[in-house]
Amino acid sequence: MARPSSSGTSREFIRNSREPALNFAVVPESATPGTISGQSALMPNSSLIRPGLVSITFRSLSVPEIVSLARKAKLEAIEWGGDVHVPPGDVVATRAAREACEQANIAVSAYGSYYRAGGAPGDFDAVLASAVALGAPTIRIWAGHLGSEAADEAHVANVVADIARVCDLAAANGLTITLEYHGGTLTDSLESTLSLLNATDRPNLLSGWQPRNGASPETGSAEIRQLRPWLGNIHVFQWWPTGADRHPLAEGADRWKAFFETIAEDGQERFALLEFVKGDQPEQLVADATTLRELVTP
Repeated sequence: MARPSSSGTSREFIRNSREPALNFAVVPESATPGTISGQSALMPNSSLIRPGLVSITFRSLSVPEIVSLARKAKLEAIEWGGDVHVPPGDVVATRAAREACEQANIAVSAYGSYYRAGGAPGDFDAVLASAVALGAPTIRIWAGHLGSEAADEAHVANVVADIARVCDLAAANGLTITLEYHGGTLTDSLESTLSLLNATDRPNLLSGWQPRNGASPETGSAEIRQLRPWLGNIHVFQWWPTGADRHPLAEGADRWKAFFETIAEDGQERFALLEFVKGDQPEQLVADATTLRELVTP
C-alpha cells in the first residue's frame, strides 16, 4: 500500500476537525465516519511547534497543581494522562482538567490513554468519552502489548484491525488517534511503525515521536522525515545514553535543535511536550521549559 504524500490525509484531517463539545455523548460504532469541517483543534500561534507538558511527568501532583506549574513554566498545552489525572470515564476529573485549562488559557494537546490496541474492545468506549469531554484533539494509544520481534502475524492483524476500529470511532467524533512511538509495542522500530501505519490506512491516524535512547541526531531526523505524513505530537526529554540517565534539556540543545528544524520543515502545527525531567523536580521543568521555548521559537 502506497504511503501518502507529505501533505497527506492525516494532516488534512486535523485541519478539518472541529473541537468536540463538553459532554460524554459519542457517535456509536455503527456510524459512518467522514470528513468533519470546522475550526482546527490547534490554535494559531507564531511558532509552528508549541511547547507543553505531559501530565504524567508529575503523577503525584493534582490537576490544579499541574496547571499552575505549566503556567509558571510558560507552557501552552498539557497532554493529560489517563492513569492518574483523568481516568477513563471519570466525569469529575475530566471536567476539572478541562475547566482548569480553560481558565488558565492552556490548550489540551492530547488525551494520553493507556488503551492497548488488540485488547478488550469495550475498554475504548470510556477512553473516547473522556477525550471528547476533555476537548482533546487526539487520543494517544499503544500498538498492542508485544514488540515487533515477538509478535506473530495473528497479533499484528488483530492490532491493525483494532486500530482501524478505534480510528473510525474517533473520526466520527472529530478526533485523531496517535500511536505512542515506544518499545514493547509494534512501534518499537521505524520499519514496524511504517508497516503498521500503512496497513491500518486511516486518514486520522498519526504517530507520535520521541528519540530512541542512544540514537544519533542523524538517525532521529531520518525517522522524523520518514514518519512525516503521519507525524503528530513530540515527547521531549534529554535521556542519554539510556532511560536511566536523565539530564537537563539544555545539555541536549544542539540535538533537539536539529530535531525541531526537521520537524518544522512541513510547516504544520504540533505540540512539543516535556516528559520526565531530571530528578522529577518541578524546578527542572521550569528550566527545561525555558530551553524548549528558545528551541521552538523561530
